[in-house]
Amino acid sequence: SSKVSLLPIHKTFLSFPFRPTHIFSFTAMAHLLLITLSIVLQALVHSYGHTNTCRSYCGNLTVDYPFALQSGCGHPGFRDLMFCINDVLMFHISSGSYRVLDIDYAYQALTLHDPHMSTCDSIVLGGRGNGFVVEEWRAPYLNPTGDNVFMLIGCTAESPLFQGFPGKHLPCRNVSGMGCEEFYRCPSWNLVGPKRVGSVYGPGPPECCAVPFEAIKAINLTKLDCQGYSSAYSLAPLQVAGPGRWSYGIRVKYSVQRNEAFCRACEATGGSCGYDNDGVNELCMCGSWNSTSNCDSAHSSLCRGTWSLVHTFAGFLICMIVWMTSHQS
Repeated sequence: SSKVSLLPIHKTFLSFPFRPTHIFSFTAMAHLLLITLSIVLQALVHSYGHTNTCRSYCGNLTVDYPFALQSGCGHPGFRDLMFCINDVLMFHISSGSYRVLDIDYAYQALTLHDPHMSTCDSIVLGGRGNGFVVEEWRAPYLNPTGDNVFMLIGCTAESPLFQGFPGKHLPCRNVSGMGCEEFYRCPSWNLVGPKRVGSVYGPGPPECCAVPFEAIKAINLTKLDCQGYSSAYSLAPLQVAGPGRWSYGIRVKYSVQRNEAFCRACEATGGSCGYDNDGVNELCMCGSWNSTSNCDSAHSSLCRGTWSLVHTFAGFLICMIVWMTSHQS
């Protein structure tokens, strides 16, 4: 017969003379098996403890949902928006790049700085400023706040500001108590010559025209035919006295248009919010795997199979230890 009998091998194995000299070998083997089981269990525990793989830091700023520095993280409406360059967080849209001074997650607001923006200490002309223009698909997610004033400087008489936008006339006006009349008191105006301030738009356009972002939807110096701009915002309900104490910069309100319940459920189960390769569908990233709902739903099915394997492995190790111990004498 071609069959091989295992009985002689079995008898030989059981009749092996276990002498006291083998005690050390059995003890070492038992310790080795216990250490192996411990390592496996620790690895499983750590694999189920999810860390936020999308939260990152740039300088002293925390970058978290809905923003992200890694591809696939955050909300798809804010993808390819922020970059960390030499520990400086930069914000990039179609009108240019801005330095991020602050991210206020509680009030969902960003504070941006444009190096070519005029302030009370310096008037920048030549159309070098970025202004503020966002891509059309990104507009629902990002808009300057209502208390942010844009003061457009050196605009020509042919500017849409003075010729009128389609269907409406846009007078220059103060925003949150801030406007050009006070801005003219800044020392920087002494360096650019006399101000052309006509009655309404009589002999010529004013040197400065203050408008809210909502009135024109885009601060494009080229299309508005302006030489420069300044931007200031108000955080306190009380008006700040004097343009020298205004907060200069662009205060941008951000919002997540889609259902935020998905991300809250994801983060509550230890996951990080992200999106798929198409930049459309949201994903919950759970360490070594992704879920379309949350980490618990994917975790529960994975746990059942994994822990079944662990139980089998642990039972095998225990049987081996008991068997070896019983044959030491």
